[in-house]
Amino acid sequence: MCCCCPPAISALFCLWVQSGFSKGSVASALTFFPPEPPFYKFQRKDKAGNLLLDESDHNEESDDDEQPEGLENSLERMERGDDDSQQLISPTGSLPPGKPLEKKASSNGTKKNDKSKVTGKKQNTERSPAQQLTDRSKELRQRGKRRNARDTLDAMNDVSYTLLLDPRISVPPRNGGSVQAVKVPSKGSHVATIIYRVPPEVVTPKTKTIIISHGNATDCGAMHVLQAILVHSLSVNVVLYDYSGYGESSGFPLESATYQDISVVYHYTLKNVANNDPTQIVLYGQSVGSGPSTYLCTKEQNVGGLILHSPLMSGMRVLTPSRALACLDIYPNINRIKKVNCPTMVIHGRLDEEVSVSHGIAMHNAVPEHLRRDPWWVPDRGHNDITEGPGKMAEYIRRLRAFLTSLEDAPLDG
Repeated sequence: MCCCCPPAISALFCLWVQSGFSKGSVASALTFFPPEPPFYKFQRKDKAGNLLLDESDHNEESDDDEQPEGLENSLERMERGDDDSQQLISPTGSLPPGKPLEKKASSNGTKKNDKSKVTGKKQNTERSPAQQLTDRSKELRQRGKRRNARDTLDAMNDVSYTLLLDPRISVPPRNGGSVQAVKVPSKGSHVATIIYRVPPEVVTPKTKTIIISHGNATDCGAMHVLQAILVHSLSVNVVLYDYSGYGESSGFPLESATYQDISVVYHYTLKNVANNDPTQIVLYGQSVGSGPSTYLCTKEQNVGGLILHSPLMSGMRVLTPSRALACLDIYPNINRIKKVNCPTMVIHGRLDEEVSVSHGIAMHNAVPEHLRRDPWWVPDRGHNDITEGPGKMAEYIRRLRAFLTSLEDAPLDG
């Protein structure tokens, strides 16, 4: 690269070369940002019910005994829109301004793994952008391989999992529902999945199951509050999963991996939750999650419905309308949405500065006309705050309920 190239362009070029000219590696560096540390963990138990410690748990203080205060009646308050409590994590999994992630301190007040405090030497943090991208990619790949090896052994030894939320997350009341944590085997990874079922007494032959594909900078733990709200407000089962390399999922985050992830989760859900009835499954893709959700709808022809929350036309179109870099584009949703054959609803904030509302409008207009459902263009909201503020959660639930009701007598295309 020439000396006049911007550092970011030089960094991406170096990563592209070092990855063997892999478009996926470049796209991954631009797209996927797993929360560090994650907002949850899976507690592992052997067949006898004994706790199993991860290697990373050794020599670190465990805070598993700390249980966040439950939110009694919080679901009702949030649905009404009059919940004025301060939450660290918004219902849609975003971290509000002024709430940076902090590493937990050790008993002597120093941050863990802070080698500069231990050795007294100043750490060299002045790495070039290219080196930072390369190091991050290498670290995520190595960690993904280690976790996948462990998950493979866990599957062979019938290890079970229990969901533990980070103390930053308010634990929603179960209200009779059940939560199951599983890892679904995929190619090169095991996909961390949280299944939240409605109470048995409210299950009917028409009970829907929503599979949520979340945004690029959140995880299942941060999304768990919304998961609980949907279960108890809409009487639906809700399945959350983390992309490869996110949270408790092993593997490495790539566009192709997200397609594989949602596919294995869909088929697991179809068999174990939806009674082998694909018409009772609704896919929900938020932001980057609109990519795998739209993709699966073009592959599985009998899916019951599709909800796109702040969707993007494609990855590169978020950065520039020019098609000069189309060779590096990912998630070509605007082309795929024309091929879906299930009712589709689009939600987008008109003040969205991350993914312009023009993306949502274009996606809505590209849906086959007879499959379009009423969109929701939220006038005073942006990318991550659709459900925040007085009355917003209540309106959100009302519109989702109307969409689900419209599916009852909707014939599938084809």
